[in-house]
Amino acid sequence: MKTYSAKPGEIARDWYVVDADGKTLGRLATAIADTLRGKRKPQYTPHTDTGDFVVVVNAEKIQVTGQKRDQKMYHRHSGYPGGLGSRTLREQVDRQPTEVLRKAVKGMLPRNRLSRAQLTKLKIYAGPEHPHEAQAPKPLPLED
Repeated sequence: MKTYSAKPGEIARDWYVVDADGKTLGRLATAIADTLRGKRKPQYTPHTDTGDFVVVVNAEKIQVTGQKRDQKMYHRHSGYPGGLGSRTLREQVDRQPTEVLRKAVKGMLPRNRLSRAQLTKLKIYAGPEHPHEAQAPKPLPLED
């Protein structure tokens, strides 16, 4: 018996929609990362992009536990000496609510070219509207 290996042309891509309102950041990011990689499919192949598209709405209403809103920090560096800037999670959600979830999902993907391709299938919107109705996205089954 031969081991099955998925080819890029024979993969059926589904579209899923997730409402992030009231969901915990890390648990939601884990489910999204698994879907983007294709680990929910029986034909999952680690070296091939077998994942599905994920549309996230209401990213600004994501929840975290404990004191993370004021204690969790997001750092960025300009590349110049002394160019380190930091923001708390609360400030980051106010300024760029989509980047909080994108960064959490990106951290759960492997660091290679394949993960960068998989991350392009993630569409995040701060509000309840999204322009992907034509793809007829189904709700993503989450283990709450």
